[in-house]
Amino acid sequence: MTVAADRPATLTEAACWVINEPTPDGKISRTRTTVAAWRAGDLADIGDQRPPPRPARPSRPELKAPRDMPRRRKGGPAGRLAFVHAIAHIEFNAIDLAWDIIARFAATDLPGDFYDDWVGVAGDEAEHFNLLCRRLEALGGAYGDLPAHDGLWEAAANTSGDLMARLALVPMVLEARGLDTTPGAVRRLRDSGDTETADLLARIGGEEIPHVAAGVRWFEFLAARRNVDPIAKFHECVETHFAGRIKPPFNADARQAARMDAAYYMPYTSP
Repeated sequence: MTVAADRPATLTEAACWVINEPTPDGKISRTRTTVAAWRAGDLADIGDQRPPPRPARPSRPELKAPRDMPRRRKGGPAGRLAFVHAIAHIEFNAIDLAWDIIARFAATDLPGDFYDDWVGVAGDEAEHFNLLCRRLEALGGAYGDLPAHDGLWEAAANTSGDLMARLALVPMVLEARGLDTTPGAVRRLRDSGDTETADLLARIGGEEIPHVAAGVRWFEFLAARRNVDPIAKFHECVETHFAGRIKPPFNADARQAARMDAAYYMPYTSP
């Protein structure tokens, strides 16, 4: 596949091209185009385009601070719609987070495998978001119908100056939390008779394991480069940059599949 003349010529330009696209459909389309171009070798030059402080966003959903979000209904059609909408919003943010890590830290002298991993993550997140939007439509709603919180991008902003901190907070804390909560959510959906949403969530949960694994792999790569202990550095990053609280239960099997040593999270089993 050849990138057209009016499209980006380097990977970081393409990453910013996606980040600066506000519409959900456009962000999916640009992600697919960029993933295909990278894998075809048409974006072999990484480039040095810097991303904006914040990604472009559609006019809806209304974004609120996490503390200002209305309490989500549980159970019934309204609760199910709100749940799927919340997951869709996470995946929409995850598209930009993957492209941001590529463009923001391109000057860190990283091997090509780093870019392979995060381009792949971006592609997965775009497909997850697309599937969740289709599920919202089947449930009688649409992305943007409900307010959403801006906590994920707050985590990105808090770690914009340090790649190790970004890897610690986004894939190793926030995405790993998704590994912990997905099995219970899938069970509840099946118990309520919503096998379609349960199957979709189970698929997404399985495909998130390699994303967490990529975070662990590159965090430990940088720890070795900086000659620091990765476990101690992780806890330092969490204490310095994470405003929330890491709490059990932990999905040890999924975390092990992501090659996350228990020493990263076991200290958080106690109150």
